[in-house]
Amino acid sequence: MALKAAIIGLGRIGSLLEEDHLREKPCTHAGAITENSSVCLCAGADSDEEKRRLFAEKWKVPVYANAETLLEKEQPEILHIATHPDSHWHYCSMAETYGVLTVVCEKPLSDTLSGAKKIAALHQSGKITIITNHERRYAADYALAKTILANGEMLGPLIGVKGTLYLGKNRRLIDQLWHDGTHLADAAMFLTGSVLKNQKTIAVKKNHSGSLKNKSGTVYLLGCLENPAAPAADTLPFLLELGAGRDHLVFELDFSCERGKLRIGNGIFELWESRESAYAEGFRSLEKCREGFNEKTGYFTNMTADALFCTQERLAGRIPIPLSSAVDGLRVIQYLRSVRAWR
Repeated sequence: MALKAAIIGLGRIGSLLEEDHLREKPCTHAGAITENSSVCLCAGADSDEEKRRLFAEKWKVPVYANAETLLEKEQPEILHIATHPDSHWHYCSMAETYGVLTVVCEKPLSDTLSGAKKIAALHQSGKITIITNHERRYAADYALAKTILANGEMLGPLIGVKGTLYLGKNRRLIDQLWHDGTHLADAAMFLTGSVLKNQKTIAVKKNHSGSLKNKSGTVYLLGCLENPAAPAADTLPFLLELGAGRDHLVFELDFSCERGKLRIGNGIFELWESRESAYAEGFRSLEKCREGFNEKTGYFTNMTADALFCTQERLAGRIPIPLSSAVDGLRVIQYLRSVRAWR
């Protein structure tokens, strides 16, 4: 019998992005739930009447203006929280009260460090499993990149990591960092098995006012990736270029290795190997040996499968470990909170 899943927050990531014809499908919580035959979308909740109307029309399920009413009447085993970050702790704690077994919580885990700590503590208590939807952990291209970097046979040891994030012309730097910087920071930690820490923030635009609230300019966030098992002995330099004022979107990570590099991001999957240079005797140059990832990444499909697995484990009396837990979500918030405006 299919397990029941409900969604609180029926906006873009909850449902509406399924109408985007260019995105890999499914690309929303509702789309991923309905694709999995072992999970049944039982209801949705949102305070916005129009969103409720659109959700009910598309998915043919009951909708509620109040999340507590949904939980009381529908009693889902899985709850997807796709609301604003300032409400995440409220709904996570409500889910535990009503006996939900697994929560899938949108990123960022919370808008505050204290809120993220409370959600992570609730997950660690064993009373409920809380997944943070850092979707790239579930994507097949990122899983392949992690295997290549961990193996080291092709590219050699990892030496340093650089990220680049632009989200258009009129987005404040701080909003970019908290919106998609969450995904970029988590992907860097996931792919290296490390914990990301910020060390310094540098402005590079002349006469910059010195605030991450700016909608223009470029900053570099200098940090490190620490191996949690041996933080003093095993660290990697990390540099994030965060830019506003561009008319385009860029999300990518560049992993520099001893014998090559791996570049991954939105629409990007590249491998470069060191070979004898065609331009100068006695030197080696990088040559691209792979470009593109042509299969479906399954990023939302695999997230739903993980939520299903975690719920089945709890029903069997076991405490599961999700691929992307609330603890992982907390680590991202800790990194974001460590970034400070310069003076």
